[in-house]
Amino acid sequence: MNHDNNHGGCDLKVEIDDVRRRLAGGAGRFTTPLPRPLNRSVNRLIAGAVPAGQALDSDPLEVAQLLSSPEFIASLGELAEASGRPADEVLAEAGSCLREMAAWHDPRVTDYWYRFSAWMLRGYDALVDDDALARLRRLDRKHSLILLISHRSYLDEFIIPPAMEAGGLSGVYGMAGANLDFFPLGTVARRTGIVHVRRATADAPVYRLALRSFIGQLVRNRANLLWSIEGGRSRTGKLRPPRYGLLRYVADAVESTAGAECLLVPVSIMYDQLPSHEVGRMVSEARGVDKKPEDVRWFVQYARGLQHRLGRAYLDFGEPLPLRERLAELRAEDVSESILVERVALDVCHRINEATPVTATAAVCVALLGAGRALTLDEVLATVAPLAGYLSERGRPVAGGATLTDRSTVRWALRELTRSGVLTSYSGGVETVWGIGPDQHLIAAVYRNTAIHVLVERAIAELCLLAVADSENPDGERRSGPPSDEDDKDEPPREVAWQEALRLRELLKFDFFFPQRDQFIRELTREIAIMAAPETPNGLEITPGQARTWLARARPLVAHLVLRPYLDAYRLVGEQFAAADDDHAVDAEVVVRDCLRLGRQWSLQQHLASEESVSGEMFRTALKLARHRDLLTADAPQVGKRRRDFADELREVARDIGRIAAIAPDATG
Repeated sequence: MNHDNNHGGCDLKVEIDDVRRRLAGGAGRFTTPLPRPLNRSVNRLIAGAVPAGQALDSDPLEVAQLLSSPEFIASLGELAEASGRPADEVLAEAGSCLREMAAWHDPRVTDYWYRFSAWMLRGYDALVDDDALARLRRLDRKHSLILLISHRSYLDEFIIPPAMEAGGLSGVYGMAGANLDFFPLGTVARRTGIVHVRRATADAPVYRLALRSFIGQLVRNRANLLWSIEGGRSRTGKLRPPRYGLLRYVADAVESTAGAECLLVPVSIMYDQLPSHEVGRMVSEARGVDKKPEDVRWFVQYARGLQHRLGRAYLDFGEPLPLRERLAELRAEDVSESILVERVALDVCHRINEATPVTATAAVCVALLGAGRALTLDEVLATVAPLAGYLSERGRPVAGGATLTDRSTVRWALRELTRSGVLTSYSGGVETVWGIGPDQHLIAAVYRNTAIHVLVERAIAELCLLAVADSENPDGERRSGPPSDEDDKDEPPREVAWQEALRLRELLKFDFFFPQRDQFIRELTREIAIMAAPETPNGLEITPGQARTWLARARPLVAHLVLRPYLDAYRLVGEQFAAADDDHAVDAEVVVRDCLRLGRQWSLQQHLASEESVSGEMFRTALKLARHRDLLTADAPQVGKRRRDFADELREVARDIGRIAAIAPDATG
């Protein structure tokens, strides 16, 4: 550890000494190119030694353009005046920030980097959608492409840029966290177009202005950009809620530049399996363990752990979304300016999910987690077969074009998961059986969750049918449900189904990405039609008797597999709100801490279907919903009653999901 730090310190000192020698020559600009700043310390040294606003010979194009831009200088002047700081000081800080995030494409370094990337990926075979890449190559000639990815692994950075170059796209600037800007990784990466961005900028107004301007200049120069729309790696396996900051900067640049148009390109990256040390760390972080900072020692250990075969990596692309055109459409729909970019981001996330295939690994984990016991190969196939049939009927993609009902495909997935320790196998009896290994349920859930985006609407349709089935029991009484102004009215089954769908959509909107309402009702109607076959329902015109019949024979039933882990986590949060004093505000971080403790207790008591619900990430998503409903503050209207209603609603949904689980057959059914 100390050796690594001393090594980095010596290199830094050598570069600082070199800067000092060059500056001692007199002029602020160098007659020969200055080595790129190694880190922020060198940037600060340069910023203090070079006249404010003066570009260096070594500055990349975008930095030099901004430091000579009257508009950028004027914006810094306004910021200096508003903050009461000297203009030269603010300008010098902005120059330092720009050089901190500056990146460029050095062909020689890039060539070596891509060779190193191939070595890092030695455990995988990469499958790229070449047809989609060819279409992007044509679009690249006239547009700036904004590649928005689902972030699964640190390895994403080693797969996507080389694939883009191999596909003939012009150089891509990738946005990466500043946590990866350490020697030598960060030093090399910036020479391959990687822009390192700080995560915490709330107290850095100059940095935020510099970043907004830098992104805008890249867009004006028609550069291609790439970043994770989630802002970080998924800890649960599914796509996380989007972050809007960088996308907002791009939208500002497009709308302020005549003729500029960006195409937002949804990018899905999937792996048969993630490196065991990485997925294990992700699960620990989801359980509340603090994230450890990355450094040289971490990177060496990470690279060493990639020597095992882990299957394939799949790179797929969704339908590009013209940014300027989409903003105009949303304004025509009278969407508020404050949420325009948010709506665009949700559109992109929906398209990422549409492009994300189901892997054989995910299908096997769906089967084993649903069964809750060890299964033979035939039992796994019997469980996967309804899922495969459903995916085929809906036209959902399967990774690598695999056939999920093929024995060799499923056997291969079982063998590979056993090799990595996620599953165990026993061959001492008549047949080999496979089960989830000790302490591996959360990792299996990560793989299962990579596929649940294709099943969410199916799960909601199941709960809608249950609501219709319950809308009239033999005594003619209505089902119990959350408080509603409509409780005293006899609603037709169509309205019951539709209201239940909208209620669940509203409840889950911070965890899953739904199409707009008209499209959502069409998708829901299609799901019910699939369950009703061979009957042909008329839209949502369903009788309670039909609903009961269709649920009883539907295969697969998935609400308990897809939604229960998330809604159990929500239920833990709801219990904290129900127990809160009416006249006290709720502290979100205290709720997360208390839910982690209560969740461990409930898991031991088997009050939860799975310990995967004990997740800080899931709790924080539930808190977004609670904040959206104005349940955190003490002075909100009727906050105590609404908090208890929130908990009651979550309890009721949990009961309904349990009833679906009771209907669902086991692996031998």
